Amino acid sequence: MKRLFVAAAVAALTASAGVGVTAQSKPAAPQIPFTFSNPLKLPPRTYLGEAAGVALNSKGDIYVYSRTSDGPRLWEFDPTGNLLHEIGQGIYGFYQAHAVRVDTHDNIWVVDEGTNTVMEFDPQFRVKMVIGRRWERVDGPPKQPSEDAPPPRAQKGLFNRETDITWDHDGNMYIADGYNNSRVTKFDKDGNWIKAWGQRGTGPGEFHTVHTIAIDNQDHIYVGDRENRRIQVFDTDGTFLRQITGIGAPWAICITPGPHQVLYSSDSVPGQIYKLDLDGKILGVFGKAGKQPGEFGWVHEIACPSENTLYVAELLNWRVQKVELHPTK
Repeated sequence: MKRLFVAAAVAALTASAGVGVTAQSKPAAPQIPFTFSNPLKLPPRTYLGEAAGVALNSKGDIYVYSRTSDGPRLWEFDPTGNLLHEIGQGIYGFYQAHAVRVDTHDNIWVVDEGTNTVMEFDPQFRVKMVIGRRWERVDGPPKQPSEDAPPPRAQKGLFNRETDITWDHDGNMYIADGYNNSRVTKFDKDGNWIKAWGQRGTGPGEFHTVHTIAIDNQDHIYVGDRENRRIQVFDTDGTFLRQITGIGAPWAICITPGPHQVLYSSDSVPGQIYKLDLDGKILGVFGKAGKQPGEFGWVHEIACPSENTLYVAELLNWRVQKVELHPTK
């Protein structure tokens, strides 16, 4: 059942107007009313587990990449939520689900931080490309560096707990790499290494946890720098353009299709999702943390097929919610 839900009021936001500019007080973001539903129809005694990723293809089919006790699973549902396929068992590149994306050709891309691999599947779930390489069994999975230890050395063509992927108009890939390498990597459409930029830090073009990434119609790349509590924007050569702050810690970002694009960013611990224009102006906010329908438990990925329709994948609540926004103006 759907019901109208208006999120609790949020405190006034503060944000830097740009690098080197003193922070200014901003008025509270307007609350956006929304309705919600559970779009997925799982068979009896079948459980999604932690929903790490969600994406839609051109037909409206829904893909979910989740964490279960038997390892990650990639699920495919039709637009009405009926389960079509489930894969995962025996796939060498599945270990710790992080994100799923669908490209313009309806190929499905799975980002697995536990195996340091990004895998491309065609719509029939045949493997087309693998980027990166799984850790050797004798070494064990990669570990997060301690606070007093330097981050591990980044390597060409390899990842260390990568998190997300996006593409420009030429098909070049930009992979957020991620927890340990604190950088963005660029590959061409054939999977050949081009370059990387970024390192651990707080300055322009530096990152802490590169947790989410998206691209707009102008091929500007938006990078969710989670622990630094900002989104940094770059051109395709990695040149820093600007940053967006005042929206908490960006766990998940999504940019709607054009021509009029908007940006959604989830500050997942308080459970709030911000709606912004591409210049970083806050258009509204909705949601709060909780267990009930219409509340959010660690939003880990967002799919936004249109400006006012979102699919929200949650880790803590083991679900995907479909959200319909009802802006008042």
